[in-house]
Amino acid sequence: MVNIILLGPPGAGKGTQAKRLVDERQMVQLSTGDMLREARHSGTEMGHRVSEVMDRGGLVTDEIVIGLIEENLHHDAPGGFIFDGFPRTLKQADALGAVLDRNGMSLDHVVEMQVDDAALVARITGRYTCGNCGAVYHDATKPTAKPGICDACGSSNLRRRADDNEDALKIRLMEYYKKTSPLIGYYYALGKLDTVDGLAEMDAVAAAVAKVLDRT
Repeated sequence: MVNIILLGPPGAGKGTQAKRLVDERQMVQLSTGDMLREARHSGTEMGHRVSEVMDRGGLVTDEIVIGLIEENLHHDAPGGFIFDGFPRTLKQADALGAVLDRNGMSLDHVVEMQVDDAALVARITGRYTCGNCGAVYHDATKPTAKPGICDACGSSNLRRRADDNEDALKIRLMEYYKKTSPLIGYYYALGKLDTVDGLAEMDAVAAAVAKVLDRT
C-alpha cells in the first residue's frame, strides 16, 4: 500500500495515469472535484457546508477540503490513495501532512509529471472528444478515420473544450507555476519527489510511475 501525489500542469496526463493506477493496483483516487460534487449530495454536515459555499458562488476553503479528504481516508484502499488536485499550495501541503499523521498514515511518493510547455500546448489545443461515447481524438496524433465522425460509435457529436485554446491554456499554466510549482521544491526537500516525462507515450509514462511506486 502506497499513498502518492501526482503533480503536473493541466494536460500533463495526471488523470489518465491515476485511472490506470486505480484499475491496476486497486488504489483509490481522491479527486478534489469529485469529492466536492459527491459531498453536495451526501446529506452530511460537511456536505451541507460545501453546498452553502458553492450555492452562493464562494470558494471552498482549505479547511473544508481537508475535512473531505480526512473523511475519505476511511475508505477501503488496498493499494493506497492517490491525491489528485490537492495539495495546490504549500499551506495545503502542510495540512495534508498533518491529516495523514493524525490518521497513522504517510505520504510515500510525489510524482511530478514534467512537460515541455510548447509541446503541452500542441497536445491540448489539438484534442477533441466524442460527446456521445467519450472517445478522445487529436488533430495530429489520433484523428478520426472519417472527418467529423467518431470511430467508436459513429456519432458526429465531436467537441472541443472551450478552454482548450492557446490563450486560455497559457493562463492555466501560469496559475499552476505560480501557485503549485513551489511544491516541487517542498517535496524534494522532504526526499519524496520523483520526476517522469509526462509527454512520453502513455505506456512509457505508466511504466515510469510504476517503477517509482515499486521502489522500497
